[in-house]
Amino acid sequence: MQKPEIKLSPYLIGTMRLGKWGLNFSTSQWQAFIEECLQLGLKDFDHADIYGNYTTEEDFGKVLKNKSSLRQKMQITTKCGIRQAADNRPNNKLKSYDSSRKHIIQSVENSLAALSTDYLDVLLIHRPDFLMNPLELAETFGELQLAGKVKYFGVSNFSASQFNLINSSFPLVTNQIEVSLNHLQALEDGTLDQLLQQGITPTAWSPLGVSKSLLPPTSEKESILQTTLDKIANKYGINTAQLFLAWLKRHPAGIVPVLGTSKIERVKEALAIKEIKLDSEDWYELYTASKGINLP
Repeated sequence: MQKPEIKLSPYLIGTMRLGKWGLNFSTSQWQAFIEECLQLGLKDFDHADIYGNYTTEEDFGKVLKNKSSLRQKMQITTKCGIRQAADNRPNNKLKSYDSSRKHIIQSVENSLAALSTDYLDVLLIHRPDFLMNPLELAETFGELQLAGKVKYFGVSNFSASQFNLINSSFPLVTNQIEVSLNHLQALEDGTLDQLLQQGITPTAWSPLGVSKSLLPPTSEKESILQTTLDKIANKYGINTAQLFLAWLKRHPAGIVPVLGTSKIERVKEALAIKEIKLDSEDWYELYTASKGINLP
C-alpha cells in the first residue's frame, strides 16, 4: 500500500475561535485574514464541522463563494465524527462519536456545501469511535477519494494503537494530537514515536497548551517553568509563545502546529522562528521544568 504524500505549510491556521465560538468574524474580516495568511505562505486552514455549532465552515465558505479564486491557493482540512447537539442538528440528542459510513458521507456533503468547495484536501476523524469498524471506514474513505470529494485522510486524538487500526486498512497522512510543553503525553506514550517511525507528519492542536505558562504562576512548579521559559527565550531573542513553538519544532517528527490566533502579527511571529533550533540541553531543561522532576 503506497504511502500518500502531502506537503503542509509550516503551520496550519486554526479556525475554531474565529467564528461563533470566539471572535465571530464578519465575511470581510475572514477574507482579509485568509488573504494575509496566504500572502505569508500559509495555505493550510484547519476546520471541524462542529466549530461554531456547525456554522464556522459556512462563515469561511462565504469568502470562497464570493472569491472562488482563493480556493486553488489553499488546502482545507476539516474533521468529522463528533455528533453534537445543536439547533441546526436536531437529530443529535447528545454528544457522541460516529464513524459509520452514513455519518461520514453526510458530514462530507455538509462540509462541501458549507465551505463552497467541490473537494476537501484532508478529512480527519475527529475523535476515536470505540464502535468504529476499520474495514467500513477504509471502504468509506476509498469511496470518497474515488469520487474526488476528499484527497487525503487522517485522524485526530487517536492513540498509537487506534491509529494503526485504521492505517493498516487505509493509508493516513496525519494524526492531529494535543502536544505542547504543558501536555507531554504524546512524547511519552508512543504516539510521536510511531508517527516518526512511519514517516507520518503529526499536527498539533493547542501548541501553546492553553498555557498557564503564559499567565502569572500560581505554584512553585509554574514559577520554575516561567523562570526557565524567560531565561531560554531571552537566550534566543524570542518571546515565550515563540519558544513554545520552537520547542515543538525541535522534535524530529516534524510537528506542524495549528495556530489558533486571529492576529496576523502572531502569525508573523510564529514564522520568525524558522531558523531557530533549540540546543538539546535547552529542550530538556524546558521538559524537566514542565514535568517538575529531574530526569531519572
